[in-house]
Amino acid sequence: MPNIKSAKKRVEVNAKRNTRNRMRKTNLKTTIKKVDALVEGGDRAAAVESYAQAAKKIDQAVVKGILHKNTAARRKSRLARAINSMA
Repeated sequence: MPNIKSAKKRVEVNAKRNTRNRMRKTNLKTTIKKVDALVEGGDRAAAVESYAQAAKKIDQAVVKGILHKNTAARRKSRLARAINSMA
């Protein structure tokens, strides 16, 4: 446990940011799983709508520093490829 006041504050701030980042990442994973479930179910129209939301969340995760931009591009590409293969 830190003794210096600034170090104590860093611990608190880091814990808060960690919680926030985990929440955002969990929410992102849930959104991606919804798209995957719709692709498995064969509902193309709903999958396309859900993909738009997932792509937006992925882009937001990049801006917030939760995902690397190449990781985001790969995930969006895989989702788009899955939806396009439904045809």
